Amino acid sequence: MRIQALISLLSDRHIHSGESLAQQLGVSRTAVWKQVRKAQDEGYVIETIRGRGYRLLSSVDLLEKEAVLAGLAPELRSAVHLTVLDEVDSTNAEVLRRWPDAGSAMPVCLADCQTAGRGRRGHAWQSPKGENLYLSLGLTFHGGFALLDGLSLVLGVAVADTLEQLGATNVGLKWPNDIFIGERKLGGILVELQGELQEGVVQVIVGIGVNVHMTRAELVDQPWTSLAAAFPDRSWVRNQLAAALIQAVQACTSVFARQGFHAFRPAWQARDIHFGKSLRARQGQLEGVGAGIDDAGNYLLRTDDGLVPVRSGEISLRVVS
Repeated sequence: MRIQALISLLSDRHIHSGESLAQQLGVSRTAVWKQVRKAQDEGYVIETIRGRGYRLLSSVDLLEKEAVLAGLAPELRSAVHLTVLDEVDSTNAEVLRRWPDAGSAMPVCLADCQTAGRGRRGHAWQSPKGENLYLSLGLTFHGGFALLDGLSLVLGVAVADTLEQLGATNVGLKWPNDIFIGERKLGGILVELQGELQEGVVQVIVGIGVNVHMTRAELVDQPWTSLAAAFPDRSWVRNQLAAALIQAVQACTSVFARQGFHAFRPAWQARDIHFGKSLRARQGQLEGVGAGIDDAGNYLLRTDDGLVPVRSGEISLRVVS
C-alpha cells in the first residue's frame, strides 16, 4: 500500500475508521496502522481518535494524473504521454527512459519528489516531498541545433506568463533560466539536448521546477521563496499549475519553432531582473552593466569596450555589491 493512497482517502479531513480504510485499500487494519505511522514520520499530521479512527489535519496537495489531464485542452490530452510518480531520481531522466513508449505523443513526467534532481551546470536541485512542482517534458524540433538558440529563455517567458495568469505578480527572469519573485528565486528551468534522431530532428528534455508550498530549505544557499509564501491569499494547486505549464510549453514552443527567439525577446527583456545593474561574469574577469539579451539569447554587458555578449555556457552572472 502506498502512503499516497492512504492520504488520498484521508484528504477530505473527515474521520475514517481503520476498518473502512482497510476495506478500501484492500489491506489489514494492522497494515493501515503501520502506514499511518509511516505517513506521520514523513511529516503528515494525522490525528488518531480512539474508537473512531484517523483524521488528517495537514493540508495536502496531491498530484493526480486524471486531474492534470482534465486541466488540459481536449486536443492536447491525446497528444501527451503523462506519467505521475510518487518518487523518482529525476523527472528529466524518467522522460528519457519513457520516451520510446510515448510514440508520437509528448512524454511528460511529474513527481511528488526527486532523489537526484539536477539544476544548471550539474548542481543539485532540492526536491522535498509533497511541496513543489517537478515537471519534465520531451520536445522534438525539426531544423537542427541552430534552431534552439534562446529556447531556455522562451520557456522562462512561458513559465512567468503562466504564473501571472494564475495570480502571481512581480515575476522576474534571471538569465539564463531562473524564475524570481522580487529578489528571491522561485524556480528554474533545465534544458538538456539529446542529439539528433535523424538529419535535422532534435530531441530536447525540459525540466521545470517551481517552489509551491515549501517553507524550509536548509541546503539552499540563496534567497528563495514559494508561491504559497509569496502569495498566501491565493490557493495553489499543483495539478492545476502542472496542466497550465504543459499547455504553455506546448504553445510557446510551437510559436518558437515557427518564428524563432525574436518573437519572445521583448517579453523576456521586460522581466530581466539584471537590467541596468552592475554585473560580473567569467569568474570575475568581465564586469559591466546589464543591457539585456541579443538575438541569439546571449546576455549583453555594457562595458568600457562596448557591448560584450555572455554565453550561457560561461560562468553565471552575479550582481556586484
